[in-house]
Amino acid sequence: MHAMTTQARRLPIILWPLAGLWKVVTFFANAVGILITLTLGFVFMVLGFFLTSTIIGAVIGVPLFLAGLLLFIRGLY
Repeated sequence: MHAMTTQARRLPIILWPLAGLWKVVTFFANAVGILITLTLGFVFMVLGFFLTSTIIGAVIGVPLFLAGLLLFIRGLY
């Protein structure tokens, strides 16, 4: 008989930032609601896209687009 231990699954250190970001997105989605999360995610993606079209704005645009994409995906599921 194989008993499951209380130790959580180990996550590689390299994935900690992504896991933390996903937890923040999940908290935001639960706190605000699905419709607002989808809307805000879409707005962040559009803003990130337009900021990425300029060279200087790409530093802010790419992370903003990715955060919007995560919000949008989290709102769908």
